[in-house]
Amino acid sequence: MDYKKEGSLAAPTRDLVDWNSESYTNEQELNAEMKRQFEVCHSCRRCFNLCDSFPTLFDLIDDSPNESVDDLTKKDFEDITDKCTLCDMCFMTKCPYVPPHEFNIDFPHLMLRYRTFQDKQNKLPKIPKELAKIDRNANLAKISPTVANWSSDKKNSLTRRPLEMISGIDKDAELPKFEKKTFHELSEKIDNKVNASAPAFGRKVAIYSTCYVNFNNSKVGIAAQKVLNHNGVETISSYPGCCGMPHLEQAQHEKVIKQSEIVSEELCSLIDRGYQIVTLTASCGLMLKFEWPLLNPNNENVKKLSKNVFDIDEFIVDISKKEGLVEGLNSLDGGVTVHNACHARAQNMGNKAMEMLKKLPDTKVDVVEKCAGHGGTFGVMKKTRKSANKYGKATARQIKNKKNKLMVSDCPLACKHLNEFLNEDKDSNYISMHPIEVVAQAYNLS
Repeated sequence: MDYKKEGSLAAPTRDLVDWNSESYTNEQELNAEMKRQFEVCHSCRRCFNLCDSFPTLFDLIDDSPNESVDDLTKKDFEDITDKCTLCDMCFMTKCPYVPPHEFNIDFPHLMLRYRTFQDKQNKLPKIPKELAKIDRNANLAKISPTVANWSSDKKNSLTRRPLEMISGIDKDAELPKFEKKTFHELSEKIDNKVNASAPAFGRKVAIYSTCYVNFNNSKVGIAAQKVLNHNGVETISSYPGCCGMPHLEQAQHEKVIKQSEIVSEELCSLIDRGYQIVTLTASCGLMLKFEWPLLNPNNENVKKLSKNVFDIDEFIVDISKKEGLVEGLNSLDGGVTVHNACHARAQNMGNKAMEMLKKLPDTKVDVVEKCAGHGGTFGVMKKTRKSANKYGKATARQIKNKKNKLMVSDCPLACKHLNEFLNEDKDSNYISMHPIEVVAQAYNLS
């Protein structure tokens, strides 16, 4: 970006991720940029309570001989970077110095850059990279999901203790369960009858199910398909592969680029046939809309897709505003607390889950805007789980204070993580799900 200015009232912008340039991982240039941005963070400290990266940074500076950023060492850089989950909340909600401000602060992408440098130095752990191979791992588990789920059950001390010793995956972490059939397989057998009398009749959607819904929680996809069909929207399912967010967390840019090209090619062919693309997971929506265009800016399919993709909540709200939803939504007893997931907030579209659920008559809807702390593998690896739990418990306390029966989140891992703390007491009986499942219930479609 060539032009930046102090005190701009313009919306935040983001520079392209120049990951393929020599300067991106040049140690001298990178260290200088780390210290430059850290100096700004140190002088502001507005983000002290977002995640462990910032208190770690500030404590390291305060405890240094000269209380200076110049005292920070390579080990300090690593400690700060290790605690970043790439949630983007510092960039989207806190930092007053993001571009177009001349200070040009982008802490998450700085952490990504340093992680790329670490990867080049072979300093990133191998197990999270293997966990990032979502499609491979899921297809292996799908051979015998019963065995996979038995061995990964945290109550199974026979397998989880050795797994922790070998892989570093915390034995107490709740891991996703695999289903016998994927959502993509199930969707082909669901009665896809479209409500021709609905105001939105004529719309067409390709549901990009995302890896989690496809392999681990098909109920979300089924609920989305039923709600869309009921509202007159023709649907098909598409899953060309994972969006690559797990690879991005491990700074494996080449693999993210590969996924962006594979997935965008198929989804753009559907766009050409008149379909709009709807995602079912916040992180995947963020990748398709924002991260892919910053990483792979010259790919025409990536650019085209980024302008034609909706989050599922966003799409339902769009129908309600333009054509109107089908009547017949019922109230839900007990109230709903919306956990506004970090990667939903980072899409800069407003709280569409809350806006959607406000359509339910006589239903109490509250919002908690606080990170669940999970952050991909961050919440399952023993090295970082303690930090993930600290933030997860704090968020769960806020949810409990709302005294609602249901908790919903567009982030499935956040939902699972928070559910552990919401139901850790014997008397607790919180129900956690995706927002679109609540709408399906309200329509009596589930």
